[in-house]
Amino acid sequence: MKEEKKDDIYDDFYDNVNMTPSELADWLDTEKSKSVGQDSGDGESIGHKSGRKIIKIKRTKKAELTDSNYGHMQKVNSYIARHKAQKPSGDLKESDWRYSLKNWGHDPLK
Repeated sequence: MKEEKKDDIYDDFYDNVNMTPSELADWLDTEKSKSVGQDSGDGESIGHKSGRKIIKIKRTKKAELTDSNYGHMQKVNSYIARHKAQKPSGDLKESDWRYSLKNWGHDPLK
């Protein structure tokens, strides 16, 4: 992957993921976090697993990120863009839509 592409992915990731690693870790420990998302086959949702990867990525120095990290960052960027486009009407504070985005590191009410 070219450095320019990595820079774009990195910048988008840090624009999209607006939760700190500690905020995301605290969120992932809640029952609300575990109540949403598509099961990955082992009882944990895809988004919940993604959140744990996001924490590791955000705690890694840019120079130490792997191509696999960049692949996941790109997946996160795509998910957040798609999911934000499906914004429901009404109160979002306690919505599955918000909970799902938070699993991916984005709190739309922040």
